[in-house]
Amino acid sequence: MSIAVLEKLLAERDVLLADGATGTNMFALGLPAGHAPEDWNIAEPDKVRALYRGFVDAGSDIILTNSFGGTAFRLKLHNLQDRVVELNEAAAKLAREVVAEAARPVVVAGSVGPTGELLVPLGSMTYDDAVAAFTDQITGLKAGGADVAWIETMSAPEEMQAAAEAAINVGLPYVYTASFDTAGRTMMGLPPADLATVTADLAQEPVAFGANCGVGASDLLLAIQDMPTGDHVVVAKANCGIPQIRGDSVVYTGTPELMADYARLAMDCGVRIIGGCCGTTPEHVRAMRDAIDSHIRGQRPEMELIIDRLGPLIAPPASADRTGERGDRKGRRRRSAA
Repeated sequence: MSIAVLEKLLAERDVLLADGATGTNMFALGLPAGHAPEDWNIAEPDKVRALYRGFVDAGSDIILTNSFGGTAFRLKLHNLQDRVVELNEAAAKLAREVVAEAARPVVVAGSVGPTGELLVPLGSMTYDDAVAAFTDQITGLKAGGADVAWIETMSAPEEMQAAAEAAINVGLPYVYTASFDTAGRTMMGLPPADLATVTADLAQEPVAFGANCGVGASDLLLAIQDMPTGDHVVVAKANCGIPQIRGDSVVYTGTPELMADYARLAMDCGVRIIGGCCGTTPEHVRAMRDAIDSHIRGQRPEMELIIDRLGPLIAPPASADRTGERGDRKGRRRRSAA
């Protein structure tokens, strides 16, 4: 499969369904706390295949590889930094095996997460260091058969750009998504409205960009509403409700019904690739598949409707302008009605 297949799917369908969580589902399969998920691509391939197969069977058009922490920077925490290409190649090969069994086209997206390091001057990692680390990872993903580099859960625009440059150097198309979890911005201060410009100076445009993870689904859709959805393919991959500590476990509160509602609202927001992040299981994805297949895009929803359907904002924007604007509009509607 090549990027032409992804483009073909986007041309044929209004909305594509991505998968759900990797980490939380790996824990459910028995991954020990503190163990590198990427190691399972070699040590426990059947369990990784089971994760992929669950999402394919649930109806995903795009599945992400088990390679989120696949840079040398992250793998060195587990003394695996010398196995970057091997572990990433294995992640993509296992996904390719599962996709080959499907009766329909499914895109293998090579998951590329942040390095966990800060770029200079805040930290010691240079831009060139980041490009080199991402290049090694994406080289492995391409060798294993990934169709696209899926750069996700990013915060620093320079790191997104470095990963995108690495994908271009390796010869893979790319998607990038950021986590808007800090008062409506990424942890490094990037607002959603500026996300589209992050890779503007690079030689190749992204296939898509958008938001993933962060806090609640309501917050994520608020971020999406500040992005240009017109001619762009926008991605929404929200967490499955809100995490709660129950005993020794972290449980996400989102039901399949809530995630189905989120999928419908994401469509109304103009999103073209919809999936779930932390806590999202194949059961949730199946409900999202049904929702997408039966829903006709409606009007762009007001934030009040999103909150009513999905729950309150967890980390609302600090900008008085936006909240004031919404409040003024609401006030004008009330005065007009009176």
